[in-house]
Amino acid sequence: MAKIAFILLCHKDPDAIIGQARMLTAAGDYMSIHFDARAKPEYYDRIRNALADNPNVTFARKRLKCGWGEWSLVQATLNAVEAAVDAFPRATHFYMLSGDCAAIKSAHYAHQFLDAEDVDYIENFDYFDSDWIKTGIKEERLIYRHFFNERTQPRLFYASFGLQKRLGLTRRIPDDIEVQIGSQWWCLRRRTIEWILDFTRRRRDVMRFFRTTWIPDETFFQTLVNHLVPQKEIRSRTLTLLMFTDYGMPVTFYNDHYDLLLSQDALFARKISPEAVELKARLGALYADDTASFQISNEGRSLFQFLTGRGRIGRRFASRFWETESTLGRDRTLLIVVCKKWHVAKRLLSMVRHVTNVPAIEYLFHEEDTALPDLGGIQASLGKRTRHRRALMRMLFDYFDTDSLIVCMDPSSLDLLHDFASDRSTTRILEVQCQFSNAYLEGHARRVGLAGEQTPRETMERLMPTIRGDINFESDRIRDAEFENHMILREGDAPEHHATLLAQFLDVGYDKALEVAETKHLFAD
Repeated sequence: MAKIAFILLCHKDPDAIIGQARMLTAAGDYMSIHFDARAKPEYYDRIRNALADNPNVTFARKRLKCGWGEWSLVQATLNAVEAAVDAFPRATHFYMLSGDCAAIKSAHYAHQFLDAEDVDYIENFDYFDSDWIKTGIKEERLIYRHFFNERTQPRLFYASFGLQKRLGLTRRIPDDIEVQIGSQWWCLRRRTIEWILDFTRRRRDVMRFFRTTWIPDETFFQTLVNHLVPQKEIRSRTLTLLMFTDYGMPVTFYNDHYDLLLSQDALFARKISPEAVELKARLGALYADDTASFQISNEGRSLFQFLTGRGRIGRRFASRFWETESTLGRDRTLLIVVCKKWHVAKRLLSMVRHVTNVPAIEYLFHEEDTALPDLGGIQASLGKRTRHRRALMRMLFDYFDTDSLIVCMDPSSLDLLHDFASDRSTTRILEVQCQFSNAYLEGHARRVGLAGEQTPRETMERLMPTIRGDINFESDRIRDAEFENHMILREGDAPEHHATLLAQFLDVGYDKALEVAETKHLFAD
């Protein structure tokens, strides 16, 4: 009978990880865990201690700091796979999971399903001929080298990309490799896994190539399986149910999706909402039920497309996405940096990205050209972003696959602050109060159209007190609102005081906060 070694990549919610590991291994299967090195050390320690007496659980020997779209995700998977191969010689199949996945069939059903055919389950579509990539760059993912992360280092990513294009610094794909693409959620036989590990040791040229491709978790295993395994032994599908909106965002499942999930032709589903406590409990009980039977109708994707499609033409009995997802999520934290000097906030965010790797977006409600991912058009204009502010923010949380997100706002946006602060999520506001010289205020007056190059000096001098008063008024309104988590970082205070505030705002240690606080020329104009 099949025995599964689950390869779990995770970065949050240690209690859920512990419960998931205990449930899956109780059926006689195994689990190898890679817990992101960026996560809090106490989370990892809690998982290790809770599962220390479970012989069916092992851990990747080396933990990596993972970033979406980076090679680090593939290497973390390989590290967990190697640990599983060594620790579990009886494992017949290796199944990729995330912390957001849940079993939607019983263990008995899963084992019988895998025993029925001696094949590998992995999506592998021709990279160039298929339409698997819907938006964004395609060939450029491969023929250029990508050293920076598009989400956390967008300016460096596109600067490096643009420089290589201008200089014609393309590279060849290894001659004997036909690049394939597909979902990263696969289930492979032990023999296939051993062939892949052997390949990684022999073909250093292929490894070097994939290390600097963009989003290699969608191409690396897919390409190697296609290269190593006969086509008749590959089923080009994933055994994990994934559904996406027409905005490219993954559909999240809640308590009332239980019956729908059971009827789908899959063994696991992703993503399960952290708030779906009842659903997780019912699915956990189901996994241990050897007598459960399943009627597979597999209508989930077509039903979802039908219901959402009716909403597009005004004939709907399903809510629109900005109505059903009007909250950011109870377990999420939105960090808002409020600053009148936009260049100061941008410097601060640049250092925060460097020190914490928390996704950070600049003035998305104020600057049309703020670097944003393609979210199906909702990000196309400032008007759309503001009108569907919560939907936009939730989609950004999903896009970055994070529970913490930082954005910048101008102090004039009191309505936005009120809206986000009233959400069920946690909102923390860091107001950066700068000192304003007359020269800066004159430049500000010209930038916003209150003055021109030919404005007389007398007029400008009369204007200065009014502009300064407006800036002070905006700050006073924010304080008068008495937001629950409102902190004020003032220019002129000692870096040590700044670090104390930043540690509280970012929920990081004092040393990291001090590194951010000591950003060179932070307040320079």
